[in-house]
Formats: sequence, structure tokens, C-alpha cells
Amino acid sequence: MQTSDAAPAADDDRTPSAPGPARLLDRSAVRLREDLAAGALSAREVTEAALAAAQAHADLGAFALLDAEGARTRAAELDAAHPRVAPRAVPGPHTSPAPDDDGAPASLHGLPLAYKDLIDVRGMPTRFGSALLADAPPAAQDDPLALRLRAAGTVTLGKTTVPEFGLDSYSENLVTAPARNPLDPARTAGGSSGGAAAAVAAGILPFAPGSDGGGSIRIPAAACGLVGLKPGRGELPMDEHADTVRNLTVSGPLAHTVEDAALLYDVLLSPEGLPGRVLPDLRRTVETARAGGAVDARRIGVTTASPFASNLEISLARPAVTALTKAAAALDAGGQAVEDLSPYYGEDYHRDFRTVWTAGLLRAPLPEDAEAHVGAVAAHFLRTARAAGRAELDDAAHRLEEWARGVRAQFAAVDVVMTPVLATAPPPVGHFLAMEPEANYEAQCAFTPYTSMVNVLGLPAVAVPVLRDERGLNWSVQLIGRPGTSAPLLALAAHLELLLAG
Repeated sequence: MQTSDAAPAADDDRTPSAPGPARLLDRSAVRLREDLAAGALSAREVTEAALAAAQAHADLGAFALLDAEGARTRAAELDAAHPRVAPRAVPGPHTSPAPDDDGAPASLHGLPLAYKDLIDVRGMPTRFGSALLADAPPAAQDDPLALRLRAAGTVTLGKTTVPEFGLDSYSENLVTAPARNPLDPARTAGGSSGGAAAAVAAGILPFAPGSDGGGSIRIPAAACGLVGLKPGRGELPMDEHADTVRNLTVSGPLAHTVEDAALLYDVLLSPEGLPGRVLPDLRRTVETARAGGAVDARRIGVTTASPFASNLEISLARPAVTALTKAAAALDAGGQAVEDLSPYYGEDYHRDFRTVWTAGLLRAPLPEDAEAHVGAVAAHFLRTARAAGRAELDDAAHRLEEWARGVRAQFAAVDVVMTPVLATAPPPVGHFLAMEPEANYEAQCAFTPYTSMVNVLGLPAVAVPVLRDERGLNWSVQLIGRPGTSAPLLALAAHLELLLAG
């Protein structure tokens, strides 16, 4: 294995016809999948293009570990299992290759991806972005997420950069290079899926799996101009299913387009025992929306209210407001009923979320002296978590459950709630780390005031790019659905994508 920090600049035009490895990765994930399944491309060709892109853009810090040897070995195995003969007819842009039975390639055959350095991947160490685990041994087996995607035929390039223990909305730690934003490398790529977002936005990977416990998919997606889906609590087979506010984290995709996100989400959602199959219903739902068909979500409630506003000053940058206004106008013109929504969030969210959030560290197998070996923010959170007694945690969780029930009832007045994702532009690398830990935490909450509440609510949400400002920075909106509505939510996102493109 070799370690690297990487990521290239993506062409939003994702043209499928350009020849040669230099342009190969400009194709969408859907088109790459079709070309690989049809025999028009080999897994080796795609893998070599991705490795070359990763090395060429190592300055972006996307990768905590790049396993070129392992990726090449995996690609060779896939090509040997499905020899490249005369290319079969390439399916059209909205048809799926045959399912992975009767000798046909698995549903994501040959597609390269990488995992956050919070996820066990067989043969690779999991360091959690921490010096405390710098000497971690290679994992003996795959995490269920990695196992499912390996069975679907993917090629693993390595591990992507994360903040220490995945705690922060920026991906900087003390052991790897920071994950930088391909739209402006002086700025953060967001977190905690910042390395994954940088790799996708830069064109190294066609898409990537992420995890989201407080915005960790949606924040970097918005920072880097990607689509990022946080499924609802308990939707995915590999995630914890407990319906409680203490269960905050879910898996989900980051991708250039809603259709590419739906492709990866389909495989993550597939039934146990069929990890390589793609469920056709969601693809059809998204394709119908992309073609201008009907969308189930009709009533859209727009709000800039944040549950952090009772404790922190939440100030929206002008482009954040402009993006929200533009998306609302597009949906209104596209046939949705758009209205203002004014939810009441109460006074205690800031305190109770912090208590439940930091308590997650107590589940990690950390030594008693861990505070002496981790970064300042992680040490501060760990002290806070250890100082809070069981009764305090239980009380905070109980209040959050009551809070969530009340807010879900308010959101039920509409089909989808729309908010900004980020209040301000992604700050420069090092901005947060220069602060004292408590000020750092509060600054992160003010930067991302709309994301963590969705994890507490257990609802699905998707970040959708809306506009680029004069600096080339992206501004997105967040669409929040009702329980169990990830499919219609993705359809609405695809509908919005189509409206904005027009």
C-alpha cells in the first residue's frame, strides 16, 4: 500500500463520448457503469484513470491512504471474471445492464470508489483521522457497507480524509493533509466526508459512499457542489435501525448528479442476500423526474429558521439566500406549491444536541488517557462527554425525543421542507483549528445551522447544488422529506436539477 492525499478538477459537462484515459472519468457514474457492463471499457482502464487522477491531484488531500496495488489487483480479478470481448451493445442512458446473475457483471462492476477512514475495509488500517490510532493494524474484515459494495463489483482505491473521529464539519486532523475544496483549494472541503467529496468533485471518483451523523454528507456535498443524500434513520440494511435520537448516523451517497446518487443508493438499499442488484423502481422514479414527469412531492415549505438561533447568531450570506430564493422560484414555476414555513424550535436544542452528540465518543474503544493523545477539539468533546453523567444524557435524549416529535408534526404540514445547507461559504483551511475548542464548536454550528436537526428528526434529506457565485463557490439547498420518502425526495431533487438546468 501507499499513502497519498489527492483529488482533480471535474468537468461538470460529464461528456460520455470523449476517448482516452484523460477524459474517461468525465463520464457520469451511470454511463461508466453501462460502458463497463457492455465491454466498452475494462475495470483496469477505469482504475488506472482514477489512480492517475488521484496522484495528479494529491495536493487536495482527498486520500488518507491510496492502495494502488490493491486496486489494480481487484480490477484484474474483475476483468478476468468477465473478459472483455467484442463490446456488446451499449445500453441507452436510461436503461440498466442485466442484473448480476446468469454470469452478467455485478451492478457496479469495475466502478472505483473509496471509503472514509472511519470504515473498516479488509486489509487496510482504520485510523479515524487520529494520531491515537496511527499504528492501527489492517482490518480483518469489511464493514457491512464495504462488504455490500465489494459484492456489487466495485474497486476500492483506498481511504478518504476525515476529521478526527468524524466529529467536525471540516476534514482536517493531525495525521494527514487537510481535505481541500476543488472549487477553491484554499478552502475546506467540509466534513466529515470531506475527502470523499473532494475526490468526487475533483473527478477522481464517479461517486462515493459517505456517512452522516450531523450533516457529514450534506455539508461537504454543498461545499464542493455535489448531490449528497442522507437517507432516513434505519432505511439502509447496513445501518443501525434503532428509532431513537441517539442513533444519529446513516450511510449515503455523494455524486455529481441525482441520477448517479440514486444508482449508488439503490445498491445500498438492496435486500440482504442480493447486494449486487439494482432495484429498478427508484431509478425509474428519478428518470421520470429528469424527463419532466410528475413528482409526488407537491407542497414545499421554505424556511431559514434554525434550532441553533436561540443560542447562537445565525447570519446567512447573501448567496445562501439567493440560492434558496432561486430554488423556490424554480419549483414554483415547475408546478410545486411553494409556501413559507415558520417552525418553532424552542430554546434547548443547542444544549441537548451537544450532550447527545458528544456522548457518541464514549462508545469508542478509547483508553483512559486518550485526551492526551488527540486533538484539542476531540479532547474537549471527550472531557464534556465524560463529565456528563448517565442521568444528564438520558434527560437530554428524552428532551430531544419530545423536540423531534413536535418538529416532525410541524413539518407534516408540507411534503418537503427546504432550507439552505450552509449559512456561509466554506472557510479557509485552518480557520476552525485556530479557535479554542468551544468557540470552534459554536462556529461550526453557525456555519451549518440546518443539518444536525435532520439527524435528530430521523428524516431523509438531500443537498442539491443551485448556483455558483462570482468566486466559483457553490451554494445548495437542502430538501427534507417525510419518514420513508427518500425515493420521492430524490425525484424532487432530480426535478429541481432539471428546472435549474433549463
